[in-house]
Amino acid sequence: MEEGGAADPNGKGKGESNDITISIKFSGRSIPLTLSPDSTITHLKSLLQPLTNVLTRGQKLIFKGKVLVDTMTLRASEITSGAKVMLMASQGLHQGDGPILKQAQSVPRRVDNANNKLEKPQVPVDKNRLERWKATGVVALSQCNLKAIPDEVWACGPSARVLDLSNNSVRDVPAQVGCLSSIQKLFLNANSIMDESISWEALTSLKYLTVLSLNQNQSSVLTSLRQLHVANNSLTSLPIEIGLLTQLEVLKVNNNRISIIPARIGDCNSLIEVDLSSNLLSELPETFGNLHDLKALHLSNNGLKSLPSTLFKMCLQLSTLDLHNTEITMDLLRQFEGWESFDERRLSKHQKQLDFRVVNSAKFDEGADKN
Repeated sequence: MEEGGAADPNGKGKGESNDITISIKFSGRSIPLTLSPDSTITHLKSLLQPLTNVLTRGQKLIFKGKVLVDTMTLRASEITSGAKVMLMASQGLHQGDGPILKQAQSVPRRVDNANNKLEKPQVPVDKNRLERWKATGVVALSQCNLKAIPDEVWACGPSARVLDLSNNSVRDVPAQVGCLSSIQKLFLNANSIMDESISWEALTSLKYLTVLSLNQNQSSVLTSLRQLHVANNSLTSLPIEIGLLTQLEVLKVNNNRISIIPARIGDCNSLIEVDLSSNLLSELPETFGNLHDLKALHLSNNGLKSLPSTLFKMCLQLSTLDLHNTEITMDLLRQFEGWESFDERRLSKHQKQLDFRVVNSAKFDEGADKN
């Protein structure tokens, strides 16, 4: 791991050959870290942020009953190899969905409804393809000259994890797809599927679905889509193809695991509202300044330390900005060109809302640290 030790005359980093390994105790977990004894407590906290989702300013590290000071090194804090340090998290100061506790299975094991007991794993059998699909969880039907999805597929129910129907002539994705409640990947490439022949309501009910591939079909959804809601999933990134959604007005991808936003987001020049709250973002691309129609930007519960330099200067419709539980400070915001104009728009909007709720329109209160 990268440390901040000074270099000695021989060009070898100080502490490079005598790194120490310590354990961080946090919410029932033990997190091992190897780093230089000359690393500061601030550096240690920065390493812990992506591992715990707790923002650095929300971390309190305790060793031998004493709270560790950010500016001190591990050596000065008498922390040696094998030491156990306790991490306490301040409520609310986190990125993503909250502090990472113990890992849980993403897909629960199946339950036998008849006796409410966990089923024993199925033994793979080859009597027919339905039994094989149930046993493996993989339904492979690519290049089978299909015009419709066979009823046998729906009979798989929650056993199916992957369904590949690529390179057929399938025209419809019916509501029965909703019975594949544990499906994670659905490949429908190179078929004859149109927007109106897809049961979108059934697809959105598939809470474990992480991959939906509709390449080479007759769908126009990519060019005509106006709202995209994929909140509360396990997405780790957005595809660069997001830039194709030139008519997209509302993008809600909050409560995921996204750490990077592609620069092509700037091509979605019809965007009015963007919700990226509760993810793992540390920065945003400068192309956000291209979103001239943007009115609302929600960024709470991320590890952001700054904003795109042209955000306030170029996004002249922006009047709502949520920065709760980020690392961005008021002092930083005041340095951005266009900040004063944004603050006037924000004040004007809040003034119009006074008849509906009590707000303090005198100060910026969308989450920037006042201290």
